[in-house]
Amino acid sequence: MDNRNLDKVNLHSHTQFCDGHCSMQEMIIAAQEAGFSKWGFTPHSPISVESPCNMKPDDVEKYAAEVERLRKLFPRIEILKGMEVDYIDEEHGPSSQIVKDYDLDYVIGSVHFIPDQHGIYRDIDGSPERFKKYLQDYFNNDIEYVITTFWKQTISMIKAGGMDIVGHIDKIALNASFVDPEIENNSEYRELMQSAINAAIKNGIAIEINTKHHAKYGRFFPNPRYWKEILKAGVKMPINSDTHYAEMVSAGIEEAKKLKEYYLREELKNNKNALFLY
Repeated sequence: MDNRNLDKVNLHSHTQFCDGHCSMQEMIIAAQEAGFSKWGFTPHSPISVESPCNMKPDDVEKYAAEVERLRKLFPRIEILKGMEVDYIDEEHGPSSQIVKDYDLDYVIGSVHFIPDQHGIYRDIDGSPERFKKYLQDYFNNDIEYVITTFWKQTISMIKAGGMDIVGHIDKIALNASFVDPEIENNSEYRELMQSAINAAIKNGIAIEINTKHHAKYGRFFPNPRYWKEILKAGVKMPINSDTHYAEMVSAGIEEAKKLKEYYLREELKNNKNALFLY
């Protein structure tokens, strides 16, 4: 008996080829047991910046070969060959020729690195504790510079194109809120985020609902205050767990699905002619 939930899909996951904590096979076994019908692997792309979290260029072919092997081994679940591509600039990002040559099923575009005031790219992802340390060591404790630069990078990435999905579009809010708890209510922050959302809407690029930090911090990315607007514009919002562990394949997905359905129902009450893309 096929017990898969045809609506249960995840398009964002990390395994042995980057900073994941399990093998692709372990991940797909867990996904199949959890009832997923479709699973996408998205190792962090090779990058021009030094990073222990990104895959090596020599591993791209090995990754593709492992996808093919698993497709034959697990025919009951649709396995997609994706990649989470870091944006540095147009020559080093989702729109670059090298990414096109990877022959991927889809691309997630994300910003994890921004240039400091001296033009050296620094990782602004990771834990809040590390973010605070990097803010002091590399950015002169200038949170406004970090926020503004992050959003400028994100907007440039979206306008450059080359991706199917924008990854955790406002994840910077998690780390930044540990420095300034009111950062998301700051008018400049909200204007910059709105510009990024508008760019995605204009270019027809999906914005994922990232559930990775829901259990620990009670957060989804983007902030749910923006979901109704994004959905109303007809932009797809796939729900992704961004998991790095086999045991967390479903983390936060059902909670996000219920909240997303609530916003859809509310809009349908107000606009009987509303049409949405899921």
